[in-house]
Amino acid sequence: MIARIDSKISERTTKIRIHLPKHNEVGFLQIHASLCIMTETTPCVMRRTRTSSRKQQHVALTLRQDVGFRTTLTGFERWEFVHNALPELDLADVDPSTTFLGKRLRVPLIVSSMTGGYADALRINRDLARVCASRGLAMGVGSQRQALEDKRFVRSYAVVREVAPDIPVFGNIGAAEVAKLADAAPVQRLSEIVHADAFAVHLNPLQEFLQPEGTPAFAGVLKGISMLVRNLQIPVIVKEIGAGLSAGVIRRLLDVGVSVIDIAGAGGTSWAGVEILRRPDTMRDPMAVFWDWGIPTVDALRQAAAIKDEGRAFTLISSGGITNGLDMAKSIAFGADVTGGARPLLQALDAGGIKGLERTVDAWTRQFTGAMFLTGSRTVADLRRQLLVLKG
Repeated sequence: MIARIDSKISERTTKIRIHLPKHNEVGFLQIHASLCIMTETTPCVMRRTRTSSRKQQHVALTLRQDVGFRTTLTGFERWEFVHNALPELDLADVDPSTTFLGKRLRVPLIVSSMTGGYADALRINRDLARVCASRGLAMGVGSQRQALEDKRFVRSYAVVREVAPDIPVFGNIGAAEVAKLADAAPVQRLSEIVHADAFAVHLNPLQEFLQPEGTPAFAGVLKGISMLVRNLQIPVIVKEIGAGLSAGVIRRLLDVGVSVIDIAGAGGTSWAGVEILRRPDTMRDPMAVFWDWGIPTVDALRQAAAIKDEGRAFTLISSGGITNGLDMAKSIAFGADVTGGARPLLQALDAGGIKGLERTVDAWTRQFTGAMFLTGSRTVADLRRQLLVLKG
């Protein structure tokens, strides 16, 4: 890799510009994050820069590298619907709509939390939100930590509500930040940025453990979540980011009043893999043992659904490796209320722009509707009663 580095140093700040050949955005970010000349104000500036660079690098890696699980699968591939050759309804009679956070969705799909907090995130979130608005989907924004650190990036989140005023939208912050909160005021400010219908706390201990600049400090997280539940005027969502939630964790969250659970199981994007790729080469092999760590999506989903069957009332989101409308349909049949997709949708946007993402969403919608028709399910509630059987 050949790079030219230009630096401009004043008595208070340092600017470094790195010129790389085209298509080397990941390499750029690795170098950019590692170069600095310390001055009086550098620590604060560099902290904000590192956060933005990390977010940009995460998106670049998920788009350009194979960061899927290597051996762990979601589990959807092991199950199939019982075909109904006599559905006794027309395809036109099928209604795939549902409600989420008090608003109607044309199909039970959330464009799950992905990004925000750096320059190009504004465009990504704007385009995602436009498709969500046109197709009647819900959307979660990526971690809003950067909006607390640097007001310049507030609009990379606020743009979602600007272009999608009527869809369900939820804000997002990491568990490590929640553990440090003295009160709910910072989260209230973040929720106001997107006029949130709910606010998500993401649990990511595996990612924080592996992240070179991570914060694996989770003591006090449950207490912080409980405080948010008591003080926010909107529902609190708790979600994993791709390693799954166990039944024990779900019960503890319900006990403090969490009303929406996103199991975000293993089998889709490996955030362990993403962080392993960001580590220095000498550290990759030792940490690779964690690449496939996590509870497969279907296993986590079935555990969560069993808790609902006991009479515990909460909204259940199935995500983690959702790649098509049939995965969505199986999620509903296993007991989910809605489903969430992330990387395949971001890849569709990256490859084909808004039209490409619309084509993908439309394909998922038709697949989901087809599964309803072929199981004789007139409504999403009917689909939830359908039988799934193990293959072979």
